[in-house]
Amino acid sequence: MPQEPFGARLRRAMDTRGPLCVGIDPHGSLLTDWGLGDDIAGLERFARTTVEALADRVAVLKPQSAFFERFGSRGIAVLEKTVAEARAAGALVLMDAKRGDIGSTMGAYAATYLDQDSPLFSDAVTLSPYLGFGSLRPALDAAALSGSGVFVLALTSNTEGAEVQRATAADGRPVAGLMLDHMAAENAGATPLGSVGAVVGATLGDPGVDLAINGPLLAPGIGAQGATPADLPGVFGTAVGNVVPSVSRGVLRHGPDLGALRAAAERFADEVRVAVGA
Repeated sequence: MPQEPFGARLRRAMDTRGPLCVGIDPHGSLLTDWGLGDDIAGLERFARTTVEALADRVAVLKPQSAFFERFGSRGIAVLEKTVAEARAAGALVLMDAKRGDIGSTMGAYAATYLDQDSPLFSDAVTLSPYLGFGSLRPALDAAALSGSGVFVLALTSNTEGAEVQRATAADGRPVAGLMLDHMAAENAGATPLGSVGAVVGATLGDPGVDLAINGPLLAPGIGAQGATPADLPGVFGTAVGNVVPSVSRGVLRHGPDLGALRAAAERFADEVRVAVGA
């Protein structure tokens, strides 16, 4: 049985818990800062502590798959537990995997993250559309079938992204604008919010494209990358009410103390509420 659509579940979570996403990014340096080893035991302790501190109070937790994958099969096992425990505690889980491929390979990625029978089934997954938006169709269809969501890279916070994302498509539109138009078409008619989101960096200033896609806008770059919640209205304009600001190190550096992690997340959440008028 499909779940309630992701867009509806996300809108409710944002309205009740505040529109904040916290990344679970077990960098080796963060494990060290927490007094943990850069090993599987440290990874497990880090992930479990973050989930225990935050999964019952933030809207979205976003594990970065690469930092688990680097430990091989044992790291993937920790990731499976992290996803299951976070979802059981009430957080929506956005798997930050940035997958992008074609045909049956894209279908296999979709089955990994968007099939309810998969041990890595998540509420949503990040995808790269730069093999063409149509290459994402297996994931879009799988998400619709299971009630999950996707967040598609549009304008990312890394400076290198501009050489592709700001380039001009054959019809004269910026490539990122073309991707956003595709997302808007996928979300047409959805209420209260579509399930196809865009990733748009909070560090960008004026994005120069239409962000009104009737879907959520994941905004990385808050905290360690230099953006603040106060920057959000200037970047997202009238779409700011659909923004899901993402912070990782700005919260995680306060661990492993549960109270300090919770207090840091609450500070960011309060600043976001003020900035977006929530």
